Amino acid sequence: MAQVPAGAARTQLAHPRRATGLSLAIVGAIAFSGKAIIIKLAYRYGVDSVTLIMYRMLFALPFFLAMAWWSGRGKPALQARDLLAVTLLGISGYYLSSFLDFLGLLYISASLERLILYLSPTMVMLLGLALYKRSISRAQALGMAVSYSGIVLVFVHEIALQGSDAVLGAALVFASALLYAIYLVYSGELVQRLGSLRLVGWATSVACFCCIAQFALLRPLAAAQVAPEVLGLSLINSLVCTVAPVLMIMMAVERIGPGATSQAGMIGPIATLLMGVLILDEPFTIWVLAGASLVIAGIYIFSRSKA
Repeated sequence: MAQVPAGAARTQLAHPRRATGLSLAIVGAIAFSGKAIIIKLAYRYGVDSVTLIMYRMLFALPFFLAMAWWSGRGKPALQARDLLAVTLLGISGYYLSSFLDFLGLLYISASLERLILYLSPTMVMLLGLALYKRSISRAQALGMAVSYSGIVLVFVHEIALQGSDAVLGAALVFASALLYAIYLVYSGELVQRLGSLRLVGWATSVACFCCIAQFALLRPLAAAQVAPEVLGLSLINSLVCTVAPVLMIMMAVERIGPGATSQAGMIGPIATLLMGVLILDEPFTIWVLAGASLVIAGIYIFSRSKA
């Protein structure tokens, strides 16, 4: 019986692994993109942002606690400095960022929200320039210019439809993206020390507790009585659009690396745009298509450039 060379055997094993990784990255990106659609649908039932984000985080909390426990098995307990850092990052990068995003979706379309959030890599680069004097290549500068021009195009179109509310909504979502970029910049050392899964598990758990505490402080208990549709949408938002994508993206990174995972994630804004048109009846115009194309093209140029 003929033997298969070792190199060929490794290649045969690598192909299914890469296909699985790409599939996980694509499905994870689409699932993440559905978050804005679910939120916009829930708002139709008269629920406010404080109550809505509370339910999302309440349903997600057991899974994130399990993630933190599972990833920390057999490892030393978190030190005091790590607990403080995880708490601060969870408050800024997940709690405040998520809450501002929920608020912003009251005023702008799901498509514009997703395009603004998609600018996070460029914000990370600009923060690196401001905080650590890291250089920006011409290709990166070109990518950022193209992306932000696309945002301006969609934003101007949104103002024509929504008026001044679009300015407030875009500002809230931009602040959300900026806070998440700050989280990414300052989480590097913790990722090396704790591991990405453990850090995400604890940081998101902190955010969950903050959202639940926020509801307890700002709303009466009677406010928790919402339409059954809101509970169902919140459960979908928690499991399908939050917990599952986190795990899928991490599994994709493990199989195909962060670069390929990021490239596959470019389907996210397109998925949001299409779902917004089909599910929310959001307007689909040449301006939205052109703006989205510019944003995606710019991020592609940015991500392909060499730092």
